[in-house]
Amino acid sequence: MSHRNARLTVHGRRLLVERVRSGRPIAHVAAEMGISRATAHKWIDRWRSEGEAGLIDRSSRPRTTPHRTPARVEARVCRLRQTRKLGPARIGPILGLRASTVHRVLARHGLNRLAFLDRPTGQLIRRYERDRPGELVHVDVKKLGRIPDGGGHKILGRQAGRASMGYDYVHSAVDDHNRLAYSEIHPNEKADTCAAFLRRAAAFFATCGIDRSERVLTDNAWPYRKSFAWRQALSNLGATDKPTRAYRPQTARSNASTGPCSTNGPTSGPTPATPHAPTPCQTFCTPTTTTAATPHSEASHRSAV
Repeated sequence: MSHRNARLTVHGRRLLVERVRSGRPIAHVAAEMGISRATAHKWIDRWRSEGEAGLIDRSSRPRTTPHRTPARVEARVCRLRQTRKLGPARIGPILGLRASTVHRVLARHGLNRLAFLDRPTGQLIRRYERDRPGELVHVDVKKLGRIPDGGGHKILGRQAGRASMGYDYVHSAVDDHNRLAYSEIHPNEKADTCAAFLRRAAAFFATCGIDRSERVLTDNAWPYRKSFAWRQALSNLGATDKPTRAYRPQTARSNASTGPCSTNGPTSGPTPATPHAPTPCQTFCTPTTTTAATPHSEASHRSAV
């Protein structure tokens, strides 16, 4: 896969192919684009054999791993971990393995932390989740204060740092089963904003294979309980509302999963939402998290990558 400073992106590879197809020598095109002839030949050969699909990034993971620890040895490592609660430094000498190898095996099977295990039985504790994607979606808003240029009151002093910059509101929707997340930054948390966000979140989930969101879990904020716009959005999606009990928000809170956000511009990808939708925020809550970008409509709608 290409790194962030790579000379050729997917669009650059298409440009390379177009220039070569026009009849120009590969060596000349490679020199113009600042790449080696071997790299140019590699992408041209892939395009000739696979077509457009050959220009897409591939996983750097090897097809085979001959030196990987055998499955029977991994099973013994897991058994010692679950029955005797031993760490890598003690399991290694017993099985004749390095402690680093034992740690990788435990991490691969989700046993690298004792907190992940039920102490009496040694069984892996399965986190709470619904049975299938789309069965329950958590929706929440995280209110974040804007910081002035140059820093807040700790840098500029109390008087200068107290200048009100307003707030940004990170709207997030997280699927309960696979923790797929979708987030957008808005200047408010009004009912119309929440309803429009829910529609775009459902459209994004649909592009990821989650055709329908059956239930939407929210807190007891006014836009979720009293607004007609929110009820109408739920009705259009064929979903039902599931508010939390008052003063007991014991849920998988989405505002904790949004992670650190910055304003570095939009991400690349298809556009699943309306043409005037703000750019979604890429989150870091699950290994399967993906986002798609939408064009900017207002200066106040900023994307977070």
